[in-house]
This record gives sequence, structure tokens and C-alpha cells, in this order.
Amino acid sequence: MSMFPTVRLRRTRQNEKMRGLIRETHLNVEQLIYPVFIAEGIDSPHEIPSMPGIVQWPLKQIGREVERVAELGIPAVLLFGIPNEKDEMGSQAYASEGIIQQSIRAIKKVSPETLVITDVCLCEYTSHGHCGVIRNGDVQNDESLELLARMALSHVEAGADIVAPSDMMDGRVGAIRHVLDEHGFKGTPIMAYSAKFASGFYGPFREAAGSAPQFGDRRSYQMDPANGREALREVALDIEEGADIVMVKPALSYLDVIRQVRDRFDLPVAAYNVSGEYSMIKAAAQNGWIDEQRIVLEVLTAIRRAGADMIITYFAPEVAGWLKR
Repeated sequence: MSMFPTVRLRRTRQNEKMRGLIRETHLNVEQLIYPVFIAEGIDSPHEIPSMPGIVQWPLKQIGREVERVAELGIPAVLLFGIPNEKDEMGSQAYASEGIIQQSIRAIKKVSPETLVITDVCLCEYTSHGHCGVIRNGDVQNDESLELLARMALSHVEAGADIVAPSDMMDGRVGAIRHVLDEHGFKGTPIMAYSAKFASGFYGPFREAAGSAPQFGDRRSYQMDPANGREALREVALDIEEGADIVMVKPALSYLDVIRQVRDRFDLPVAAYNVSGEYSMIKAAAQNGWIDEQRIVLEVLTAIRRAGADMIITYFAPEVAGWLKR
């Protein structure tokens, strides 16, 4: 009779308490960031058809919504603004009374302890929908840096705790760091969308934020999904320019990149569980094909296991409720 191996891994899987003792990766509400859309010119929340459960909030209600999120234990929100007026230069992005600037002040008035992170990109504010200044049909990198830095500064002056440049222009982290430091905001962190890929998973977001490009696409400045080593170069450059937190976006199709960034660099790593990832799960759950709670927790745990310290996710309020049970 052959000897059975003395190592039996099932011994520590017998029940939930045993499994909990040896669990390697933990998902906590303190690691979640909730993205929020605020729109000018609306009086009540507008549902986003492609993102069930997510809405565009009017300015007058954003404070109450963030209070609700804070009560669930979620420490931070990431703000996206949809202005009434757009122009070639995205001037509402850096206007002192722009929708995001007003939203920051409204949130800080009712929930001062909530960390307010602001997306720094021109795409929601430009008439052409691109992330920078357009000249002769092309996005101008260096000319866009000044506007992005002005946008970040206006957010911090309004009370933002962290600015998060998502435009993928070369040198934008350094430009923002320089302007913030020059104006006395040396303590304000930058969360850089360092490895942001030109992904098909952004579709629902573009409906939510009204930011679809009016011509062409963003492949000349967002990353090729096939490139992993280049992502590490992007992260390294952002760190060199002064980034305090680096991000990989999207998350699910780029778990390998998250792991490589985590292994290579010591900075905190964020991952964005993006709109398309959210909508696919919601659609499947609504059709009864999957157990939504089980799948969401599995997905977010996978992102943490890959190496993310924090996760930006539209599921944050639901997950906060599940984790408290």
C-alpha cells in the first residue's frame, strides 16, 4: 500500500473560522475609493443607463451623497465633473466657480474628514472631448501641461486633498508638482494615472461623463494594451516627477501589470475597477447568471492580491455594506 502524503492542504480549509485564520489577502472598506459624477444644470439625480445604480448628481445634493458614503466607512471619493458649457480649451476645468470647484467646497462643508480626490483631465470640459489642446487635429502635449496644472491648482485651492491627473500627457506630473509647490501646496499628494491603457472597458464612463472624443481616439496618448514593460517606464517617470501614488487602469485585464508595479516600486499602488468591468457584472447579475456579491468580492480581492493597496470602484457602497455583515 502506497503511503499517502503527510501534507494535506485541506486540513486548514474545513470551516470559515479556519479559512479566516490563514487568509492571505484581506479586503477592507478603508481601501476603497468611490467615483462620483456631478453635473451642472440638473436638479435631481440622472441615472446612467449603462451603469445601473450610478447617477450624475446635482451640486445641491452632492454633499448629502458624500455624507452617506462616509457613514459607510468609505474614506475617499474621486470626483468627475460635467459642465454646462464646453470649449476648445476646456476653460471650465480651471474656473474658480467650475462644477468641481463648487463640489469640493460643498463636500468639505458637510463632510470635512472625507478625502476628496479630483480627476485632472480636460476631456470632460473640451468641446472636442480630447484630454488636451488640439492643434491641426493633434493633441498638443506641452501646451496642455499648463492648463492641466492650472486645473489641479484650482482644485487644491478649493480644498481638494489629492489631485489625480488622468490625461496621460508626458510630463504632466512634474508640471503639476511644480505649480502646486510654487503656490504653497507642497503637502498635497498626486495620485498619478501612471499606466492608463487605451481600453474598451471605458465605454460606460464616457456616457456618464459625457467625454467621448468627437473625432479619432486616444491611442496616441493612452497606452497600448499589449505593452507591459512600457507601463513600468511610465510609472518610473511619474515617480521621478513627484507622484506620491501610482495607478493602473483598468484593473481586471491588467492584474499582471499591477503585480509588476507592486514588485518593482515601493510607492502605494492604486487600481481602477472601471465602468465596463462594473457594467458587465451588473448586467450578468440582473440576468441571474451570477451571484453579484460573491463575484464582486472575488474580483476586488483579486485586485488586492495582485498588489493594489487601494481600489477605485463603483461597487464601494455595496461592498462596504457587505463587509459589515
